[in-house]
Amino acid sequence: MSFQAYLDNIEDKTGLTPRQFIDLAGEKGFGPGTKSGEIVSWLAEDYGLGRGHAMALVHVITKGDAKHVGTGTAHSDASDTLWLDGKASNPDR
Repeated sequence: MSFQAYLDNIEDKTGLTPRQFIDLAGEKGFGPGTKSGEIVSWLAEDYGLGRGHAMALVHVITKGDAKHVGTGTAHSDASDTLWLDGKASNPDR
């Protein structure tokens, strides 16, 4: 599953886009420099997300839309940036 597919799946599960999670995390004081465990705990408690999905959000909360992995792996994406504004508005779909 590509990294983008993880983000799209999170949107399906929660109804929230990655961008909305970034905003919510900011309200809680989470962002670059926040330890992943704090974010993972919040996402599990408030949204019922498992570790894999939570870690995908940790990446976008702490690093933004930068590409997560290179090409040729199970989590590779075709684009150099992740789409954070909801899968319905993704021009690559």
